[in-house]
Amino acid sequence: MRPGRLGELLSLELPVVQGPFGGGLSSVELTVAVSEGGGLGSYGAHHLAPDGITALVARLRTATDRPFAVNLWVPQDGEPRPDGLPDLTAHVERLRPYYDELGVAAPTAADLAAWPDFNEQLDALLAAAPPVISLVMGLPPRRLVTEARRRGIALIGTATTVAEAVALEASGVDAVVASGSDAGGHRGAFLRPVRESLVGTFSLVPQVADAVTVPVVAAGGIADGRGVAAALALGADAVQIGTAFLAARESGASPVHRRALGGPEARTTVLTRLFSGRTARGIPNRFVREMAAHEDLVPPYPLQNALMLPIRRAAAEQERADRVNLWAGQAAGLSRPDVRAADLLAALVAEPQASTAAG
Repeated sequence: MRPGRLGELLSLELPVVQGPFGGGLSSVELTVAVSEGGGLGSYGAHHLAPDGITALVARLRTATDRPFAVNLWVPQDGEPRPDGLPDLTAHVERLRPYYDELGVAAPTAADLAAWPDFNEQLDALLAAAPPVISLVMGLPPRRLVTEARRRGIALIGTATTVAEAVALEASGVDAVVASGSDAGGHRGAFLRPVRESLVGTFSLVPQVADAVTVPVVAAGGIADGRGVAAALALGADAVQIGTAFLAARESGASPVHRRALGGPEARTTVLTRLFSGRTARGIPNRFVREMAAHEDLVPPYPLQNALMLPIRRAAAEQERADRVNLWAGQAAGLSRPDVRAADLLAALVAEPQASTAAG
């Protein structure tokens, strides 16, 4: 498998990017395993404070001399700031039965206001200068583009539509991830509402490849060599694989989450705002079904994320699959739970060749 234009840009051996997972699902071990295997390992750092980002990049640099990416979420218009929190009493009371059931306390006002500032995160990340910075949910600020170029940092943006891909290229990114609606986890739409930006991966990729000149990375619904071969045939320069790596033993996913991936329940996924306040794709469980009527009522990110954090953590610790967020893409049923990342990479390389030979 040739490294392609992305490989040439980033000195990769394989045209494979590990999807960045936020909320503690990333791990240094997985990032390093993918980078050492010749792909681009990624770490989702949107939940980390600036000093945590500094420490993270230092750990990654110590663990590997290969390229890796650190990912941040771009703030979206209309999301609240810590100095202007609304009254959340009704939202806390809606979740009270779940706090009580799992034996945890509801967040305090201080908890709700304690999320990292994006600009401070950006300052820390630029100072740490990882080989690659990737972004979801928006365009890179101009100062990020300027400083990244000055420091030799490659920038990757994420698009859910052709228009977003064109805007990202115009903003100065070095590569674009074309993230189809098949993808698991949070949707990154930023020019139009999510419901107007649900383009399937294999419809999105060739249109983005025709619309931009920078390398295109296909993401969503790719979990094995057949998906890799299809994405490359449609014009992608590389693939980004999330759910299949989330199932790997090196990921930060809880055991109950990893077991769910690849199981029969993973054949069905839904889009929901219930766990974070931003729309994300995951396996529906009892919590999602019980709270479905409140989808449009929960507060935006990061407030709903903070309200749900004690529930998500306790459910994972107690191995309560009915209460935890089980992020998964639409190809989750192809995942291999507890596979080693190196073995998954090897299979991704071998399977397209086998498929081509068979054809």
